[in-house]
Amino acid sequence: MPGPVQSIERAAAILRLLARSSGRLGVGEIATALSLARGTTHGLLRTLQRVGFVEQDEATGKYHLGAALLHLGTSYLDVNELRSRAINWADALAARSGEAVRIGTLLDGQILIVHHVFRPDDTLQTLDVGALLPMHATALGKVLLAYDVGAAATLGDGDLEAFTRRTIVMPKALARNVAAVREVGWAVEIEEMTIGEAGIAAPIRGHGGLVVGAIGISGAVERICDTKGQPNASLVTFVRDAARAVSRDLGASRW
Repeated sequence: MPGPVQSIERAAAILRLLARSSGRLGVGEIATALSLARGTTHGLLRTLQRVGFVEQDEATGKYHLGAALLHLGTSYLDVNELRSRAINWADALAARSGEAVRIGTLLDGQILIVHHVFRPDDTLQTLDVGALLPMHATALGKVLLAYDVGAAATLGDGDLEAFTRRTIVMPKALARNVAAVREVGWAVEIEEMTIGEAGIAAPIRGHGGLVVGAIGISGAVERICDTKGQPNASLVTFVRDAARAVSRDLGASRW
C-alpha cells in the first residue's frame, strides 16, 4: 500500500489550525505553529485558496476557512432529513396560506423539489417532487442564489434562458435582484417561470446558520400579490415563519 501524501497531511493540518483559531492567521503564524517553512506554507495556502477552502482578508492578508469548505461540511444533511423535518411545517403553511408549498435544495445548478404539498382545494394539481427547476426564474432558486456561495457560479456568464417576458435573463440584473433577497431575507417571482403564477420563498438553515434549502408557496398572481402587484405581506410572513420553524428543527437555533 502507498504511504501517506505529505502535502495533503500538511494542508489538513492548516485547515484544522484555522478551524481552532478564533480569528484569522497570517502565513508566519501558521508556519510557526506547524513547524513548516514559510514558502511551503504560502504555497499550500494559495492552493487551498484556489479551491475555496481558505480565504484571505484583503486588509490584513491573513487567512481563515473558506465558504466552500463550510458548505462542504453541510453535505451530511440528507435530503430525506430535510424533507422529514419540514413535512409538518409545510402542511401548516399550505393550510395558512391556502397555496401550494414546495421545498427545494440545490442539485447540479438547479432546484430539486424534495417535498410538495398541494393547494388545499379541489383543483387538479400535479405532484412536483423530483422536478428540477431553474434557479434564476423561481423564488426558491433566488433564495439559494442569495445564500449559497457556489450556486451563482453554475449559471455561467452569458444570458439566461427566458421562460416568459418577465424572466430575468441578464446576469447583472439577476445579481441586483439576488442582492435584494439577501437584504430582506426572502424572494419573490412574478410570472418569471409561468405566465399567471407567482411565488414567495425563504431560506431554510441548518447547523451554524448555513442555508441548506428553501421553502415557498406558489399560486395565481392575483392571490399571491395585492392590487399593486406586490407580494401579500401576510403571505410573506407565513412563509418566513415556516422557514424559521424548519430551520430551528434542523438545529439553527438563531432562526
